[in-house]
Amino acid sequence: MSREQISAIAHAHHPIKSPLDDDSVSRLLEHSLPQGNERVLDLGCGTAEWLLRALAARPHLHAEGVDVSAVSLTRARQAARELGVDERLVLHQQEAAEFGPSKPFDLVISIGATHAFGGLLPTLAAAREHLAPGGRVLIGESYWERTPSPAAVEMFGELADLATTVDAVVADGWTPVHGHVSTRAELDAYEWACWGSLASWALDHPQDPASAQVLEAATDARSDWLHGYRDSFGFVCLVLRRTPE
Repeated sequence: MSREQISAIAHAHHPIKSPLDDDSVSRLLEHSLPQGNERVLDLGCGTAEWLLRALAARPHLHAEGVDVSAVSLTRARQAARELGVDERLVLHQQEAAEFGPSKPFDLVISIGATHAFGGLLPTLAAAREHLAPGGRVLIGESYWERTPSPAAVEMFGELADLATTVDAVVADGWTPVHGHVSTRAELDAYEWACWGSLASWALDHPQDPASAQVLEAATDARSDWLHGYRDSFGFVCLVLRRTPE
């Protein structure tokens, strides 16, 4: 089974692929889309869950998403049709870093996808290129809540702490106008949902040739979380506007 298929199973019960509950997602979108008729771009949209929720609640919104995964974009298109928002959603299969739109956007989203650009600040630089005057960026990034173990650093790389992360964003010319730090409940719920979904699939499909592989993936991931990064990993979402020069 491919990594993409495993990810799809893992997120079956947590389609927002970040440690955020539904209320947190709604509040972040409310702060990011104050008018309700904006043009929105999601760089690394996956199954476009952020865009689908925004479109479903705002009938005058238009959105575009960019992702390399044909499977994810196919699922996004199907979900958009089921919600009746497909005429207001355009999806592009390509590298997010190579996307070049013809018109700027009022909101640029990148949640948990800064690796596609080489880090937080390069992601903000890319967002700046797509942003209309007065527009906003909704970005989600990992950070270290506490000093990480060597194993955690090996898994996630050299992250900063929360204050340093926000300071770097501000120094780069952005002003946070809203933010959300994922709670312990959100962090734990996300991990249990992902690895529990994988384990359940494996147990429900004992005759499938991939069953043992999927169960092993769930066991390994759960162990990495509990023994490696649960006590140190944090996640923050920021709504940003450009700081006047």
